[in-house]
Amino acid sequence: MTKAKYLWPEDYMADPSAHVFEGKLYVYPSHDWESGVPEDDDGGHFNMKDYHVFSMDEVGGPVTDHGVVLSTETIPWAGRQLWDSDVACKNGKYYMYFSLKDRNDVFHLGVAVSDSPAGPFVAQGDPIKGSYSIDPCVYVEGGRYYIYFGGLWGGQLQRYRGNKTLAKEAFPADNEPALCAKVALLSDDMLEFAEEPRDVVILDENGKPLTAGDNSRRFFEASWMHKYTTSLTRRATPTCYATRWATTHTARSPTRE
Repeated sequence: MTKAKYLWPEDYMADPSAHVFEGKLYVYPSHDWESGVPEDDDGGHFNMKDYHVFSMDEVGGPVTDHGVVLSTETIPWAGRQLWDSDVACKNGKYYMYFSLKDRNDVFHLGVAVSDSPAGPFVAQGDPIKGSYSIDPCVYVEGGRYYIYFGGLWGGQLQRYRGNKTLAKEAFPADNEPALCAKVALLSDDMLEFAEEPRDVVILDENGKPLTAGDNSRRFFEASWMHKYTTSLTRRATPTCYATRWATTHTARSPTRE
C-alpha cells in the first residue's frame, strides 16, 4: 500500500478492531448513520444500529463487505447505539463482544456467536451479567481470555464504583486517582465474566496512579491490548483524544506510561 485511503468510503465506519482469522484480515468497525440529532459530548447523536464485517487478503488489497452481521433488531435486549466491538476465536467459534444501551438507556456488554469470522452473529438473550460501560477488547494469554472495557462521559463509566451503580454519576477530583478501564477473565464458554472486573491502573513515571486531572494521559476510552516482544502494550485514548500507550507483563497487572 503506497497511499492512505478509506477502507469503505460509502458509510460512516469507526472504532475498528482487526484480526487475522483463517488466513485473512478481518476488520470489525462500528457503523454510524445520519440521525438529525444535534451533537453532544455524550454521543447521543450517534445512530449506530448495526455492524458490518470487512475482509481482505492483504493490507491495501480489495475489500469485501460481508454485509450486516448483527443489528439492534436481532438483539433481544437492545435499546439503541451499538458502539465499539471486538471478536475473539475459541475452538472454531467466533465471539463478538459489543457495547449497547438497553431499553433504559444504560450501556452493557453483550456477546454474539458465529461459526465464521464473517458472521452473521447470533446474540445471547441477555447482556453479560455484571457488565457495564463500553469498548470491549479481548486479549488471550496462556489459553485464558480476558476482556477489557470502559469509557467516560457517554460511555457511563463515571456511574460506577467497585462494580456497583452509583445513585448519581460522579467524577474524581483532579488530584484523586483517575477512573480506570476494567478487565475481567471470561468464562470457559466465553459468554460471561468468570470474576468481578478489576481496575486497570496506569502508573506514572514515579509509580503513582495517574490522577483525574492528568487529562493528557489518564484513561478516557478505547482500550486495546496486544503483546509486543515480552511486554503487553495497552493502548487507550485520554480526554485530549491522542492515543497513549502503557506497558505491563501480565494481563491484570498495573500498566506504566
